[in-house]
Amino acid sequence: MIMKEFVLIFRNSKDAHDHPSPAQLQERMNWMAGVAARNLLVDKGNRLSVTGAKTVKPNNLVTDGPYTEIEEFITGYMLLKAASIEDAVAIAQENPMIKMGGNIEIREVLAIPGKK
Repeated sequence: MIMKEFVLIFRNSKDAHDHPSPAQLQERMNWMAGVAARNLLVDKGNRLSVTGAKTVKPNNLVTDGPYTEIEEFITGYMLLKAASIEDAVAIAQENPMIKMGGNIEIREVLAIPGKK
């Protein structure tokens, strides 16, 4: 079966500086360990800063931070492999951050033709 790569982009719609409790953090780590145990983890990614961020816009306009107009903050990402986007969605739906009010954007990573 040919596997595709997907990026999961984690968003928090509550508070850019919200930190999970130790129990919530452990639940997230257990979820990621489960993904890794199924040999679906490509890269565990990292958390992303909200305050150490800039946005570059047309006409050389640079603003502090990410877009906040959408009232969501990208807090991190990871790469996984799955047979289809439906399988990637099913894996994302298991992530405990969903029940904490966050959401996960899933995008297929497109391969460059001729490059592995």
